Parts: sequence; structure tokens; C-alpha cells
Amino acid sequence: MNVLKRYLQSFLFFELLKGLSVTGRHLFARKITVQYPEERAPQSPRFRGLHALRRYPNGEERCIACKLCEAVCPALAITIESEERADGTRRTTRYDIDLFKCVYCGFCEESCPVDSIVETRFYEFHFENRGEHIITKPELLAVGDKFEKQIAADRAADARYR
Repeated sequence: MNVLKRYLQSFLFFELLKGLSVTGRHLFARKITVQYPEERAPQSPRFRGLHALRRYPNGEERCIACKLCEAVCPALAITIESEERADGTRRTTRYDIDLFKCVYCGFCEESCPVDSIVETRFYEFHFENRGEHIITKPELLAVGDKFEKQIAADRAADARYR
């Protein structure tokens, strides 16, 4: 009996009909496709995208070269070199992030005592040439300057929920 049942199922294309029934059920359902350049999918306020270095309102960079972000990075994607300035403070001379290695975990952001390194909500970045995946300190500062209003608004909203 079992052999006969399997023979009929294979002869009548039972699996094919089951698959077509699933397709038929979803054929007239509401579409969830987003037409990307014109429409945007909803984004969480805690989304982690491109990194940025922030500045104080007086224009001085926030990073004090404590190297906590470099130490906590699980992918070893951050490289920091620092030197002491004439006024006795330490500042970074080199701050590089390898975006191919980065896993966008947010540990660097959480470990920073002065809220210097942040991950913006910007995700539309790409690389065309070799070596562009390593983002340097001037590029990080430029991203921070560009998105400072959004970063500050996200920080203020996040502080309300804590």
C-alpha cells in the first residue's frame, strides 16, 4: 500500500502541486517589496552604520587616545597611534578603521568615555578602488561633521530612555 501511495504521488507530481499551492496563496497577498531609491525601509534608531569621529562644539576633536576602542574591538579593525601635545594632552595622530574587518558590533562606541567614536545610521557607502575600505581620521572627522545633527539627536533620544 505504501509503495502504491508513493508511486501515485510521484506520478501525479504531488510535490509540484504543493509548491504551486504555496505560490498561489502568496500571489494575491499584499506586496512588501520596497522600491529602494525612491522608498526607504524603516530603520531602527539604534542601527549601526558608518563610523564617525565627533568634535566638541569649539571644534576640537573629542578623542583623547585612550585606546579603549582599539582594545575592545573583537575584529581588531581599529588602529590608533597617539602623541602628546605641547599642552600635555594626548591626541591621536592616526585613527584607522578597516571596514572589511569591522563587524559593526558597537563595542567601540560603548567603550568610549568621551563619546568620540560613534556609528551613524548611514549605510549607503561603497568602495570602488583598493584601499578605500580603510577609513582614516580625516575621513572619520568629515563624516562626524556631516552627520553631527543626527548623531546629537540620536544621543538625546537615547538618553531619554535610560
